[in-house]
Amino acid sequence: MAKILVTHSRKGGVGKSTSAYEVAYSLDAVLVDLEHDIAGVTSIWGDRPLDRTRVPILDALATGRTPKPLKGYRKPRLVPGHPHLDKEAPSREQMSEALLKWAAEWDTEWVVVDTHPGAGEHTHGALAVADVVLAPTTLDLLDLRGLEQLVDEMVDYPIVVLPTKVRAVPAAVGLKKLEQITAGTPVQIAPPIPLVADLPKRTKRIAITSEDPPAKPFRLLAERYKLVCEFVKEYVNG
Repeated sequence: MAKILVTHSRKGGVGKSTSAYEVAYSLDAVLVDLEHDIAGVTSIWGDRPLDRTRVPILDALATGRTPKPLKGYRKPRLVPGHPHLDKEAPSREQMSEALLKWAAEWDTEWVVVDTHPGAGEHTHGALAVADVVLAPTTLDLLDLRGLEQLVDEMVDYPIVVLPTKVRAVPAAVGLKKLEQITAGTPVQIAPPIPLVADLPKRTKRIAITSEDPPAKPFRLLAERYKLVCEFVKEYVNG
C-alpha cells in the first residue's frame, strides 16, 4: 500500500498548496485535492472544476470505485477538488476508508492529500490514516499561534512541521519560537522553505521541482522541497 502524506494547517496563506504540489511531484505521488477553494492545487495544476458536470471524489465515494487521476506534463497526477466538497463533504469514516482503498489500488508509492485549512470531517478522515502529516507554517506570530494549537491538539499524530516563506532575517527568532512549540513532543521540523518574492508572479503550471534547472529565483526553493521529501521518506521509513 502507498504511504499517505497529508498537508494540513489551521490557517490559509502558509504555502500549504504549493508545498503539496511540489512534494507530490517530487515523490511521484498521486495528489488528492480535498480543498473546496478553487485556488488550491487543482487550480495550480490547471484543471477547471467548475467546467465539470461531475465531481470525481464524490462520484468515487458514491460508486465505490477508485478514481482515475488526471495526468499532465511535469505535473503530479491529480484527483481534483471541487467547491461541492464544502456542502457535500464526505464523513470521516467514508474519507478514511476511501483513501486506504485508493492507496492500495493506485500504482504509486505515495499519496499526497491536500486539505482545506481548518478541521472538517473529511479532513479528520484523511488525518486518521496519514503516515505523516506535513504542517506548513510561516514564522509570523499569528501563524505560529495556529501551529501551537495544532501541535497541542494533534500531538499524537505523526506531525512534521514545515517552516515556509522563511526570510533570511529575522528567521532565527521565528525558528527558536518554533523549537519552543515542539520541544518535549515527538513533532519533527523539516528543512525550511525560503521566501521567494517572485513565486506569486509565476504562471507556469509545471512543478518547480520538475525543471532542470529551475529559473534562478526558484532554484533554492526546488532544492529545499527535494530535501523535505528526503526528510519525509526517512521519517516514515525510519
